[in-house]
Amino acid sequence: MIRVGLGFDSHEFEEGKPLLLGGVKIDYPKGLKGHSDGDVLLHAITDALLGAVGEEDIGQLFPDTDEKWKGAGSEVFLKEALRRAKERGFRLINIDCVLITDEPKIAPYKQAIRKRLSELLGLAEENISLKGKRREGFCREEGIACLCVVLLSYEG
Repeated sequence: MIRVGLGFDSHEFEEGKPLLLGGVKIDYPKGLKGHSDGDVLLHAITDALLGAVGEEDIGQLFPDTDEKWKGAGSEVFLKEALRRAKERGFRLINIDCVLITDEPKIAPYKQAIRKRLSELLGLAEENISLKGKRREGFCREEGIACLCVVLLSYEG
């Protein structure tokens, strides 16, 4: 049996915060606003994993009304989603993610992000697809959005 999960997240830019994407610090003058560290990529992957195994979403498991999660590293959320998937007998096969932003450019950081995701997910880099897409006038440039799809296999 296989399962597919779709994750989405978006955050506005905020002055005075570091920008983290996939657990990698990006050289940019603004970070992403959020109760946690605002890492849209890790949030989207987390939601995709949770959705694939029929769990509640990231906002229900780690609510922004709980001070426990204020400033938390998004790696905590990702690791919990992976734990829940494994607990149910699922193995992650691949992920495919799109970061939607005009700035910063994703290409210079793509390899470092894939490497970090490989470490976090226990997944070979060739099973991690990451693309940066520009909005090209479609909407205002106030933050970053991310879509992610995961494929899981039931291992029993």
